[in-house]
Amino acid sequence: MNAERDLAPLAPGVVRALTDKLYEKRKVAALEIEKLVREFVAQNNTSQIKHVIQILSQEFALSQHPHSRKGGLIGLAACSIALGKDSGLYLKELIEPVLTCFNDADSRLRYYACEALYNIVKVARGSVLPHFNVLFDGLSKLAADPDPNVKSGSELLDRLLKDIVTESNQFDLVGFIPLLRERIYSNNQYARQFIISWILVLESVPDINLLDYLPEILDGLFQILGDNSKEIRKMCEVALGEFLKEIKKNPSSVKFAEMANILVIHCQAADDLIQLTAMCWMREFIQLAGRVMLPYSSGILTAVLPCLSYDDRKKNIKEVANVCNQSLMKLVIPEDDEMDEAKQSTIQTEPTSEESLSKPVVAASGSLDASGDSSNTSVFPVTSCERIQVILNLDGIVQVLDCHLHDTSTGMMTRIAVLKWLYHLYIKTPRKMFRHTDSLFPILLRTLSDESDEVILKDLELLAEIASSPAGQTEEGHGPSDGSDVRPGPVELHVPARAGQLSSSTKGLECSPSTPTMNSYFYKFMINLLKRFSSERKLLETRGAFIIRQLCLLLNAENIFHSMADILLREEDLKFASTMVHTLNTILLTSSELFQLRNQLKDLKTPESRNLFCCLYRSWCHNPVTTVSLCFLTQNYKHAYDLIQKFGDLEVTVDFLTEVDKLVQLIECPIFTYLRLQLLDVKNNPYLIKALYGLLMLLPQSSAFQLLSHRLQCVPNPELMQTTDNSKPSTSFKRTAASNIDYTELLQHFEMVQNKHLEARHQRAGRAEQLDRRVVL
Repeated sequence: MNAERDLAPLAPGVVRALTDKLYEKRKVAALEIEKLVREFVAQNNTSQIKHVIQILSQEFALSQHPHSRKGGLIGLAACSIALGKDSGLYLKELIEPVLTCFNDADSRLRYYACEALYNIVKVARGSVLPHFNVLFDGLSKLAADPDPNVKSGSELLDRLLKDIVTESNQFDLVGFIPLLRERIYSNNQYARQFIISWILVLESVPDINLLDYLPEILDGLFQILGDNSKEIRKMCEVALGEFLKEIKKNPSSVKFAEMANILVIHCQAADDLIQLTAMCWMREFIQLAGRVMLPYSSGILTAVLPCLSYDDRKKNIKEVANVCNQSLMKLVIPEDDEMDEAKQSTIQTEPTSEESLSKPVVAASGSLDASGDSSNTSVFPVTSCERIQVILNLDGIVQVLDCHLHDTSTGMMTRIAVLKWLYHLYIKTPRKMFRHTDSLFPILLRTLSDESDEVILKDLELLAEIASSPAGQTEEGHGPSDGSDVRPGPVELHVPARAGQLSSSTKGLECSPSTPTMNSYFYKFMINLLKRFSSERKLLETRGAFIIRQLCLLLNAENIFHSMADILLREEDLKFASTMVHTLNTILLTSSELFQLRNQLKDLKTPESRNLFCCLYRSWCHNPVTTVSLCFLTQNYKHAYDLIQKFGDLEVTVDFLTEVDKLVQLIECPIFTYLRLQLLDVKNNPYLIKALYGLLMLLPQSSAFQLLSHRLQCVPNPELMQTTDNSKPSTSFKRTAASNIDYTELLQHFEMVQNKHLEARHQRAGRAEQLDRRVVL
């Protein structure tokens, strides 16, 4: 009886019915409570209303007895119904005990709690919004409930709450975001489905701007996109798609900078859907935000570059990554070379009025204007009152590119993209890029050994740009020190006037605006290239001619041959020097790229051409047969004959005879057409005929011997070829007299070099003999 008096104003019969195990009896008790509360409402007796709610909450809903808890829940729902529109005054007291029952171990009780809360929310409608977070928290737990009835009940309550939020304009989004950010990382499928459904609802409400808080939940959305459930993945894909549409419509309100690193992370995801979606977002961000994304370039490249080497199984990701890469590259402009990286610099894309100067825009805020067309690289033509502040993190970009070149597992298309990036940076920001040249140079040289011709071509373009850019010129004029190589003397590198007149517009997007004048890195490049050929003979054999020919197209051919000849003149490895000279000579005589240089050497009309001949000659002396071919090319037939006379003192080997054989084959090629025609002028070219006969005498009875013999048999009788005009002097003598070349000194130099080669061969033979003896012992 004391307990019954304590529970007043509830009648004893109502109390007994509320704790009954039968639902029908509890329902009857609830109707009595509803009637009682209505009377209190009519009397405006708030203290009694609070007392009834407190009794139902403390003595029933939170009771240890399950039937009492069930009675308490239905009683609280009855109170809410009785209160009607006034229930909002007591929502905290009504809701809290019901939410506590959401955690009850009894599934039936959880269902009744869900039913009770549904009735409370249905009556209160918009008044429940101040309590939305606790309701959402409770519902998110019920969404993952194992009991189907509980889950079904929670879905009804969820739909009701969504309707209330949709029709209300008082939803506290700011207060809700922290809870959403926390719950979005749930691993439970049902909880994830619940979260996504709410995001879609909030996104559809015009008065709720969820886009402002997208950076808070974007990472969680991408994680949900990787869920095992196809339905959840599809829902998440739809939500992300809606956000992206909104971003395209209202780019001025998007916080691009705050989401850049989130996209970078998910662009590297192992899940294809996550990676493709993140890459599509990255593409839109770069195109919409423009240079706002530039400070994040190193991270973007880390994510994008590996995708460029994907096979057809990931074709979609590869194509989007390629667009991202190209769009990002276009954001780097020449003005970046003039900025101090230690300070934020302002790029003004449109003229500003006087009023606009007082309104700078901070990039991190995302407060930017954009046009509607997202197809352009940067659709952020900043308005007259706005500026974009950016920092090009060149050190970070170069570090990423360098790492990809060093990584042996990097795919071919990625390596090509890396080299294109480096080339583009040297074009747009040469002054800053040359700070990194010393660290990049070794890997660029190693890349010449790549198995892909396309990679080598891009590498050569980059090395040629480094060697020819005016930004690479140092005060010393001899380039950076190379450690083991010291340049003994100046080499005159001739650059024709026409080279400086090349139009940069003809090279396209990645062209170099610089003239091909040689800078401080040119000579270093030539030294290290020859070092590479010396250490990797296979590279010289398979790609040597290809590399040099391409360099002759990219740089000045005369400078390349002049500098290589100068370096080879001091080469200690005589065998390599002979091989390299033979390679260079073959290129000189056969490559279409060197047609102009051959014509220049053929006539020796200018001091520059004569200087080049003397420089080449001294190095060509490492290989006797190539020296003779150089004399044939330059029409120095008497000197060629004198050289062949010295061949009798040389060691005639199989390799030597093979080279003579190849020279005979070359004489029959179109390159030496002028030489063959000069055989008609027997009187003025006696030494040409003697030199050819000298070669014939060197050859054994072979096909080359027969070929040259047949050619010489065609030389006409000089008496038959005599003309009436005997007043014209010999052309060859005239040119020789004008050339002022000391052929005696050149001949002595030839003998000296050949003596060195003879000594070197004897030393190698001696070492080989000693090694054989040790093996026998």
